[in-house]
Amino acid sequence: MKAVILAAGKGKRMGELTDNLPKPMVSVHGKPVLEHIVERIRDHSSIRDFFIITGHCAETIENHFGDGATWGIHCSYGRQEIPDGTGKAPEIAKAWVGDSPFLLSYGDILVDGPEYAGMEKAFAEDALLTVKGVGSHEIAQGGAVVVDANRFVVDLIEKATPGSVDTPWYNAGVYIFNPDVFLYTARLEKSPRGEYELTDAIKAMAKDGKKIRAHEFRGSWVDVRDQQVLSQLNQKA
Repeated sequence: MKAVILAAGKGKRMGELTDNLPKPMVSVHGKPVLEHIVERIRDHSSIRDFFIITGHCAETIENHFGDGATWGIHCSYGRQEIPDGTGKAPEIAKAWVGDSPFLLSYGDILVDGPEYAGMEKAFAEDALLTVKGVGSHEIAQGGAVVVDANRFVVDLIEKATPGSVDTPWYNAGVYIFNPDVFLYTARLEKSPRGEYELTDAIKAMAKDGKKIRAHEFRGSWVDVRDQQVLSQLNQKA
């Protein structure tokens, strides 16, 4: 298995912190968020091959990790020259992925290392989507995941109105895909906000009957989305 990490964003909610820095390179306890992610995947899975998709201040990430040898991994890169969303970004790694299943993570999602081992062990169908069990308020902030009785994904609903969706599951933003996912990203059309959305590709997969396992993260999970969250993380021991 390989890993693709989406790290092209500037992170407008980080304010001046990311004027000259990619959002995934903001520091948590003296180390970039992206470095925490890479090390945890390395230490808790079989993955040693990484492809990092860069964009804003791309050289900062590329120069930091280099070929990956310092971390005992192999690291490759591709640049998302046009910031047109998460749906098309993974296609930059399509040739590199080849026939391999791959873990896909956003570059600002921090989870406990053992969660990656759990994902790898649970992956057995067409795709795996991680979820957190939260309340209706939290679901309204992101993606609600609707599942069937066997916990396969039926639908994804972005920023659902509280009470409008009967599900406790929130999209945790880390996935495992087979390369078939590229058949669906290739068909994407821009969303109302003018971007290609990865979640639209996943919805299309579910509609076609692809088996997308909803896998619960039970440990720590943090979306390092803004300065407040970053400050809270750095205040913890």
